[in-house]
Amino acid sequence: MRIERPAARVIRTVLPGRPPFTVADLLRFPDDGNRYELFEGSLLVSPPPTPVHQLVVMRLVRLLEDAGGPDLAPVPRINLRVGKADFLVPDVAVVPSALAAGAEAAFAPRDVVLAVEVVSPHTRRRDRVMKPSAYADARIPFYWRVEPAEGPAVYVHELDGEGYRLVRRCEAGQVATVIAPFRLSFDPAELARPRA
Repeated sequence: MRIERPAARVIRTVLPGRPPFTVADLLRFPDDGNRYELFEGSLLVSPPPTPVHQLVVMRLVRLLEDAGGPDLAPVPRINLRVGKADFLVPDVAVVPSALAAGAEAAFAPRDVVLAVEVVSPHTRRRDRVMKPSAYADARIPFYWRVEPAEGPAVYVHELDGEGYRLVRRCEAGQVATVIAPFRLSFDPAELARPRA
């Protein structure tokens, strides 16, 4: 006897505009849980983040907020308008506090002091190659990459000429001190460790 299974229901999101998409189109996309970005005119779509990804972002925001003082504010998932063909959404960005309190739909690269990406299985290449290249081209002074699968580890990069230079790899289980863009001492393991 053969059992028939019901067909899977396909849910489609209808995006405003037509390819090739522009930044103006992206600003009208639905808030459906996906992350929409443009890189050199190509549309990038990421599914909603995993719980561990969200936990790392939340804890990192808390650490950066405590270290940044009153003048700088870490903000998760800002819209970063790099140009007509590049629109990125860093996992965390540190911007001047006065701008973080504003109601702008998108930030300019000159507003961002630090961009942070938390690597996920489906965004590895973007977070390790594509986005740092775009952030460097946009002259964002600092870039951090968090690798949850490494304990987690935090890779601290500083703009040096046309690209980023790795300044430090902060390993889980060791307290690391970073001095720029502000002084911060932390153990990367705390970013993903379950609460006791």
